[in-house]
Amino acid sequence: MTQDWRLVNQHAYLHGRQLLKKPFFPFQNRDHAHCAFCWDKFGLDEDMLHDGLCTKDNYHWICETCYLDFKDEFEWI
Repeated sequence: MTQDWRLVNQHAYLHGRQLLKKPFFPFQNRDHAHCAFCWDKFGLDEDMLHDGLCTKDNYHWICETCYLDFKDEFEWI
């Protein structure tokens, strides 16, 4: 079995983390964020993702597709 192209050392900072499902909002002078796995863009523009899952500090965002694909492996709370 080949490794998924989206996995690039995220275990180091996302394994077992608590995630919150919420709408994206600008934070820390950022007007957008990227999914930590597939790099889809979260933001307020029409063509961006508007909600997903994020770490409690709002720093790491995960799209719904990647969340469903990796939730068992990453043991998110």
